[in-house]
Amino acid sequence: MIDLITRAQWGARPFRTPNGATRYGRARAGVKVHYLGTAYSDRAHSQCAAYVRAIQAQHMDGNGWSDIAYSFVVCTHGSVYEGRGLERRNAANGNTSLNDAHYAVCALLGASGLTEPPDAMLHGMRDAIEHCRANGPCGDEVARHADDFATACPGPALTAWVRAGARRPTVAVPPVGARQHVMARGETLWEVAQRFGSTVAAIAAASGIVNPDVVRVGDVVIIPGSSQAVPPVSGRYTVRSGDSLSGIAAGIPGVSWQQLAQANRISSPYVIRPGQVLTIPAASPPAPYTPPPFPRGLRPNSSTPSAVGWQRCLKRLSFMPGSVQEHPNYGPATQEATARFHNAHPQFRSVGVTRDVAVGSQGWAHAHRLAYGGGR
Repeated sequence: MIDLITRAQWGARPFRTPNGATRYGRARAGVKVHYLGTAYSDRAHSQCAAYVRAIQAQHMDGNGWSDIAYSFVVCTHGSVYEGRGLERRNAANGNTSLNDAHYAVCALLGASGLTEPPDAMLHGMRDAIEHCRANGPCGDEVARHADDFATACPGPALTAWVRAGARRPTVAVPPVGARQHVMARGETLWEVAQRFGSTVAAIAAASGIVNPDVVRVGDVVIIPGSSQAVPPVSGRYTVRSGDSLSGIAAGIPGVSWQQLAQANRISSPYVIRPGQVLTIPAASPPAPYTPPPFPRGLRPNSSTPSAVGWQRCLKRLSFMPGSVQEHPNYGPATQEATARFHNAHPQFRSVGVTRDVAVGSQGWAHAHRLAYGGGR
C-alpha cells in the first residue's frame, strides 16, 4: 500500500495563486519520471520531509515558481510526498503542453552521491504511478523527462528502469545459512554485526543497504555467514496491488507458488490481498513446475482478479506490451494478447476459431509453464 505523505504532513508552504492553482486541461497520458540532477546523499527517513521542503523553497524562492514543481516526490525509503498532487498542473516536464500531458514524479536520486535507486524507492515510484492511474485520470505511459525534452533527467539508473518496464523489484530471499534481523529502536548495524559475529560491510552488502549509517526501526537486514549456528530463516513479503502467488514465486529462486500457499495456509481459490504479509519459505531444490489451477470466471468481457495474473503471464511472454495497465477486466487489450498467444501456439486454439481471444485450461497451463516454469 502507498505510504502517501500529504502536504500538511510534510509541512508544505501554501502555493501562490493564480498560477499554483492551475488545473490540468485534459486527462494525463501517463507519468514522467524525474530525478534531482544534483548531488544527493541518502539520509534518515526523519530528514526526508525537510529535504522536500528545501526543494519547495528553491522552486518558489530561487526559481520564482508558484509551488514545488513536481506532482509527487519519492524518497529512498519508499514514501510518496504529495507535491502539486493529482489535480493541479505540475511545472516540471519542460513547458505548458508537456506539463499538461503527464504527471511528474521525482525520485530523490542524484547525478552524484546516491545514484542507484534502492528497492524501497522503486516500490515507492510504482506506488506513485499506480496512485496516479487509479485516481488521475491517467493513462498507462511511463516515460522519462528526457523523452520529450532536452535533458539528462532522470539519469542512467532510472532510464534503464523505465526502459525495462518500470517494474517493481523482485523479492529478495536470504541465502542458505543466513538469517534475518529486524532493527530495533536505537540499534546500529555495528551492534548487530557484533552480536552475530559478522561485519557491517557484509550485512550492508547482503541487505542492499547503500548507506550503513542510515537504517530505520523495523528494517529487515540479512546477516550472512554468521559464526553463530543459526538455521536458515525465511523472509516476508507484503502483497501489493495486482500480485499473485505465481507472480511472487517467480521472483524467488527455489520457491513455488504451492509452497507459498502452503506456508501461509492459503487454499483454493488462492486469493491474496494488498497489505497481506506472506511468509516466504526456505528455498528448496528445483522441482517440476505445476501451473496454478485454471480460474473459474476467466473469460472475455468479464471482471475477475485472475485476469491480472493472466495479463502478467502474457506480458512475461511478450504477448502483451508492458505499458498496458493491468486490470481485473478481461477487455480488448487482454483479448488481443490472448489471440497473439494462440497464434503462436495454435494447438490451444478452439477448433474452427481463427482469432481465439478466450484462454482455456490447457492454454493457461502451457503459458504459465513457459512464463514461470522454464517450459517444464
